[in-house]
Amino acid sequence: MSTDSTKTAAATSLTGSATGEPTHPVDRRPPLVHLGALGAQHVAVMYSGCVAVPLVFGAAAGLDTHTIGLLVAADLLIAGLITVVQSLGLSRLFGARLPVVAGASFTAVTPMITIQGAYGLPAVYGSMIAAGVFGMLIAWPFARLVRFFPPVVRGTAVTVIGLSLVGKAVDLIAGSDPDDPGYASTDRLVLAAGVVALIVVLTRFARGFLAQTVVLVGLLVGTGAAAVLGMTDFGAVAGTDWFGVPDPFRFGAPEFPVAAVVSMCVVMLVIFAESTAYLMAIGEMTGRPVGRAELARGLAADGLSSAAAGVATSFPDTVFAQNVSLIRMTGVRSRFTTAAAGVLLVLLGLMPKLGEVVASLPGPVIGSVSLVMFAMIALTGIRSLSHVDYDGTHNGMIVALALSVGMIPVVAPHLYDGFPSWFRIIAGGSISSAVIVAFFLNIFFHHLAFNRRPVRSNPDGTTATPTKERT
Repeated sequence: MSTDSTKTAAATSLTGSATGEPTHPVDRRPPLVHLGALGAQHVAVMYSGCVAVPLVFGAAAGLDTHTIGLLVAADLLIAGLITVVQSLGLSRLFGARLPVVAGASFTAVTPMITIQGAYGLPAVYGSMIAAGVFGMLIAWPFARLVRFFPPVVRGTAVTVIGLSLVGKAVDLIAGSDPDDPGYASTDRLVLAAGVVALIVVLTRFARGFLAQTVVLVGLLVGTGAAAVLGMTDFGAVAGTDWFGVPDPFRFGAPEFPVAAVVSMCVVMLVIFAESTAYLMAIGEMTGRPVGRAELARGLAADGLSSAAAGVATSFPDTVFAQNVSLIRMTGVRSRFTTAAAGVLLVLLGLMPKLGEVVASLPGPVIGSVSLVMFAMIALTGIRSLSHVDYDGTHNGMIVALALSVGMIPVVAPHLYDGFPSWFRIIAGGSISSAVIVAFFLNIFFHHLAFNRRPVRSNPDGTTATPTKERT
């Protein structure tokens, strides 16, 4: 290679192009020595939420421990593959090519349990495959609706997501059973408070790479402190296999009852609305706006995850909220860090022993980190809402009602138990109910012909010239 060619190649590696154009932070590759730690940090903050879905579904379906373990492995494998697809892209059809970490969506859990009770496990995974194909087919048409997701809609949705997840973090810290003698014990609360305090101090004073890995440091230090207090148990690691591959169609040939397929297609639409809010938020945080093409490819990857999960007996994936907040907290915007996280998730899915190590991290430590992450999610939504124009518009009503309806399943989780399954699918989750209310109220107030241009009033009470509503 000539000297000139060598200089050109060096310039390209630093700037990302031979023309000297600076590389966008999303496309920068951190040093290899940092990449593993940054990817591990992403895995650590999302792991408990990701494996919670197969644990909850497996218990509700009456599956034995070994089978639930296989569901966890399949869940991690599919999540890792879709994370790589979302981060790096797959052809021109799949992947937002943004710092996205995918994980199993809680939105699908209740419908899956309902379908399993009515039709059996083959119908659960058959309807999942059908919903995945449906999602891939409608991803591009759905992306045309992006104008119906202004900050007033996606900001409300993300805020509700963050607030609704706080309870899950508290359960990890205190314990899920209030009747347990160890529930909310002093040791658990002090350990959690210490981890949060450490993260706060590091966020304030740390610099460089340490500032980018404050969550990982908190996890490691917290786990060490838990070991000293006798709150760790890695006994299950020794009896876990090193290698394993999920069995396709483990529960038999897929079945496709019409009612089950329709229910899962509705779930896919809700997942699309959820992912749209997240992808738009990531675009704002990284400085790379999400257009119709990026959104469509990201949603198509969600559909691909559902189809692949139906084959591998896993679960539909969505953009994971914890990792969105981690981007804001650390300022690391490179999509190669999330791609590294995807590779680690694949390894965890293929190496159950490693997955068991992560799964054995103490609940108070994972919960305290999650508490910070979920609060950052809510902050992301609040920042979006700060760009909304409330004066002389109806945006305040949209936000107020959507937040109220979205919090109903949190404060009254059994309110909808007596309603039909299709209604519980739509209204039984904080995320889906908040998104739907904000979406349709925004259309009602701002997009219907009779009310396209809100009328403002002057201070003296006279009617001002209508102005274009800014959402």
